[in-house]
Amino acid sequence: MRATLPLAILLVFAAPHLAAQSPEFSAGGLIGFENGFGIQAFGTVRNLAQGLPAAIRLRLGRTGVNPGSASEARRIFINNATNGTPVSSGRTLDAGLDVVIPRGRRTQIYAGVRHSSFKGRFVYVGGNEDFDVTSSQWGLGGGIEGTFPMTRTMALVVSGGAEWFPPTSLYGHDTSYSPNGEDVNAREDFAYADADRAIGQPKLRPTIMLGLSYRFGVR
Repeated sequence: MRATLPLAILLVFAAPHLAAQSPEFSAGGLIGFENGFGIQAFGTVRNLAQGLPAAIRLRLGRTGVNPGSASEARRIFINNATNGTPVSSGRTLDAGLDVVIPRGRRTQIYAGVRHSSFKGRFVYVGGNEDFDVTSSQWGLGGGIEGTFPMTRTMALVVSGGAEWFPPTSLYGHDTSYSPNGEDVNAREDFAYADADRAIGQPKLRPTIMLGLSYRFGVR
C-alpha cells in the first residue's frame, strides 16, 4: 500500500498532461490529378510528442497514366514489327510518407518521400504481341493544403503540390535499359534515353487533389 501511494499521487497530477498529449488520429481519401486520374487513402497521427507541431501521414494510391508510345515501345523492347492494332494502358501504385506542419488555422504544408511502381501494358491486337514495361522509383514530394471543417469530425481537404522521381531502370519483355548504361539485351542501337522518352514513367508530376478527412475520438 505504501509503495503504490506515491505512484497514485504522481498519476493524479500527471494525468491532465498525459491526456493533452494523447496521439490524435485521422484518416480519409482523395481524388484528383497526378499525370492522370488518381485516388488515394491516407492516415495521419498528430501529438506524437509534447511541443511537436508536425504530424506524420502515410498515403497509398493508384493513378491511371499514359504509358507512352506503343510503336516506340515495341521497337525499343521487342522488334521493328508494325502489324496489329496497338492497345495500351498504364498505372502507378504509389506510397508516400510525409511530415505535415500547420501554417495557420486552415493551412498546412507537407513534404516527404515517395515510392512509385509503374506498369505500362502494350497489346497489339492481331499482331500476336503482348508485353509490359515496368519500373520502380523512389522520389520526393511536397505541397500545401487547406482543411475546411464540415462537422466536428469531418473536413474537406484541398491539396496541391508536386512529386519528383529521378531516372531509374525500365524493364520490358526480355530487355532492360538503365541510366548507368548497364542495359540487358538492348535492341539495335537504342539506349536508356530512347526508352525513357518512349515510356511514360513518373518524372516530375503535379498533384491536385480533393477529398475528405475524418478525425477519430472526437466527442
